[in-house]
Amino acid sequence: MSAHGNTYVPKSRLAKWFESRLPLVGLVHSSFVSFPVPRNLNYFWTFGAILIAFLGIQIITGVWLAMHYQPSATEAFDSVEHIMRDVNYGWLLRYAHANGASMFFVAVYVHIFRNLYYGSYKAPREVLYILGVVIYLLMMATAFLGYTLPWGQMSFWGATVITNILAAIPVVGDTIQSLLWGGYSVGSPTVNRFFSLHFLLPWMIAGVVVLHVWALHVTGQNNPAGIPIKSSKDAVPFTPYATVKDVFATVVFMILFAWFIFYQPNYLGHADNYIPANPAVTPAHIVPEWYFLPFYAILRAVPSKLGGVILMFSAVIILALAPWLDTSRVRSANYRPIYRQFFWVFVAVCFLLGWLGAKPPEGGYVIAAQICTAYYFAHFLIVMPLCGLFETPTKLPGSILESVTGPGKQVSGAGIPAGAAAAPHTKG
Repeated sequence: MSAHGNTYVPKSRLAKWFESRLPLVGLVHSSFVSFPVPRNLNYFWTFGAILIAFLGIQIITGVWLAMHYQPSATEAFDSVEHIMRDVNYGWLLRYAHANGASMFFVAVYVHIFRNLYYGSYKAPREVLYILGVVIYLLMMATAFLGYTLPWGQMSFWGATVITNILAAIPVVGDTIQSLLWGGYSVGSPTVNRFFSLHFLLPWMIAGVVVLHVWALHVTGQNNPAGIPIKSSKDAVPFTPYATVKDVFATVVFMILFAWFIFYQPNYLGHADNYIPANPAVTPAHIVPEWYFLPFYAILRAVPSKLGGVILMFSAVIILALAPWLDTSRVRSANYRPIYRQFFWVFVAVCFLLGWLGAKPPEGGYVIAAQICTAYYFAHFLIVMPLCGLFETPTKLPGSILESVTGPGKQVSGAGIPAGAAAAPHTKG
């Protein structure tokens, strides 16, 4: 799993016997103990650990909730109420699962913006980055399916809107819609299918996460300076240096998570979802969960149904093309003064799209969404290629150590053992 040397030496005879037949402990040690990480990593690099923690929370709470959930249009809503009222700590499991999805997306959006700012998608990390985009797509599918399962008003109408949108896809759209419906409209077979897929996809996410971590340990971590590890003084062992930082950041994030569970459990949800699904009554304003709102705004910015679907999916797919659209040889935006300004405009546009997604599709809101959508795609298709060609970066530090201490200064303390970092960690 790791491309660098393994420094683990088993002590006991049993450990030596086991290691010679299945070097599992050595694999864990080389990947999560002695693995060299750049010494200048900041707290934005802790969100990977936070995401893994929340994936575990979502899987554990999801399995427990599945024991009490009834996937049918007539029983789904009541089974959720049964979980909340009759199952021991069912309210805690349900609120942890629902708010955990939101916290999951908070962490993943910070993770994505960090990648885009520090150029973590650049060679040799293209596959690592693309695997991250695949995880994001699977997360979106899983979250949408989970949002429909309580079978309240917003769940039912959200499922109806999205499945009708999918029907606009040429050739295969009607087939996809009928497979999801399981009939001629959204109903009990739909709930059953959504429940099955919602239960399956997190395990697929876990599998891709393993590949993602594997790819990370092959290429090594990027860092705020965007320069490679050149000597043992540029890096420190993963444990305890990165481990302590990851644990601290995760605990702080969990405190925020706990605040939502115990004090504001329904703040990020929609009140209409506490009303049983009624096909005869359409809500005044159908909106998805907050983490889908930017893409919902893009979908509604185009008058054409098919055009909106194409743009909505393209908004995610274009993220995977960033390694080839960015022509700059410098990774970190810290040393790219022009791109850095455009990046913060891009972040503001993403937040504005999220706000517009919650507004009615009329008047000035639609015009603003169209402008923001145009800039969203322009950032990738125009800003990234042109900035790389015409921008003059500021001077990069000579090494990771120099970026921490300043030029000409020495550092005392632990570093990685000589030779511990292999060739992949010296690549640009």
